[in-house]
Order: sequence, then C-alpha cells, then structure tokens
Amino acid sequence: MKQKLKKYIKEILTLIVVVVISSNVISFYKSRTLTAGTLEIDSVKLINNLEYEVPKNKPILIHLWATWCPICKVEAPNIQKISENFEVLTIAVKSGTSVELKDFLDKNGYTYNVVNDNYGELSSKINISAFPTTLIYDKNKNLVFSEVGYTSTIGLWLRMLWAEY
Repeated sequence: MKQKLKKYIKEILTLIVVVVISSNVISFYKSRTLTAGTLEIDSVKLINNLEYEVPKNKPILIHLWATWCPICKVEAPNIQKISENFEVLTIAVKSGTSVELKDFLDKNGYTYNVVNDNYGELSSKINISAFPTTLIYDKNKNLVFSEVGYTSTIGLWLRMLWAEY
C-alpha cells in the first residue's frame, strides 16, 4: 500500500513540475512580442469617469485582462491584493460597457483602477494579444517585468518590491 501511495505522490509531483515548466515556457514565448521600453501613458480616463494620473517616481503594475477570460477571473483577487499596497492600473479589454465593468467589479468586491479598452485600441498599441498580461514598470517607467498568464500574489508582490529598487 505504501509503495502505491509513493508512486501516486511521485506522479502527481512530476505532473506539477511539468505543468509549471510548460506554463513558464508558454508565458516566455507569448511575452517575447510585448513592446519593451518606457511607459508612454501619463493619464487615462477610468470607468468611473475620473482622470487617473500615472504617478511619477513610483513603480506601477499595468494589468490587461478581460471579463470573458477564465484565467483573468482566477487572477483578479491577486490583482486586488497587490492594488492595496502598490500602484496598479488595469485595462479591461473588450469586456463590455463601463457600467457592465462596474457591475463586475462591485459583484466581486474589486476596487482597483480600471480603464475600459472596449475596442482593444490600447492593448493593440502595446502589442497585447493574450490575457491576462501583466507589465511592471520601475520608478523611471522602464519595463522591468512582463508576464502572460496567471501570476501568484507572492510573485506579483516580489516583482513590485524589485521594481522599487
């Protein structure tokens, strides 16, 4: 019985390692086409009609997501947690009207800043075609991290701390 249990545990661990490695390879492949360089956004209009000014001399996380994206929904609590301690601007791509986005946020208790990219114009400008995509810029607005796909809260937290220095 112990031998069978060890065998199953070994198979499960092997599967987890393969999945993690595969997802990182896919993320790297997808992120190769992202526009590198500096953040060119100074201000944007949020779904609540307020003008958001990108802070100077402070790192920022830009998160592109969609309400129709299942991975985005799983990652959303991570973005909420990070937004409570760091500067975060999210861009909802082709996800409906601002009213529909507000309803989605309210229903789930999310309070992060959201820009409605209803026609995908912003995401096209920075060459984003897969969701979720997370871009982290340092205090000088240089892209220091990019991630396509799910990222854990601790992964985001560590990247944001790194971007501060």
